[in-house]
Amino acid sequence: MPSALRGALPSALRGALPSALKDRGSEPEFHKATPSTSAAAALILRATAVIAVTLLVSASTFADSGADVYKMRCSACHGANGAGQTMIGKNLKLRSLASPEVQNQTDDQLAAVTSQGRNKMPAYDRKLSKEQIAAVVKYIRSLKN
Repeated sequence: MPSALRGALPSALRGALPSALKDRGSEPEFHKATPSTSAAAALILRATAVIAVTLLVSASTFADSGADVYKMRCSACHGANGAGQTMIGKNLKLRSLASPEVQNQTDDQLAAVTSQGRNKMPAYDRKLSKEQIAAVVKYIRSLKN
């Protein structure tokens, strides 16, 4: 097997590589597809698809950090720093998320307000997962004065 492939493939796939890729002198020989080479190609294709899906899921998980969710869903009213100094925040007379009144609430209370809404604030229980809401609460905790 070419040394470039040897370290790049998991051991389960190494045995499945078609014989056409095995070392035969300085250059590998390529032959017509056989049932064994087709099966190996299908296995490699499936493994590639699994890796791609895993990377996509991981990327979406990282994108859902508390700061990202806050920026996407909360900052229009509460502002980038949580002070509520946006046009909407001023009209609604929002208190700063760094204020003692907000920071003294429990995580469960902050999560309930985020999930169920309060006054003019909409509920986010159908728009955000419990994990995203917990991440936003953690982010709100970082806004302390």
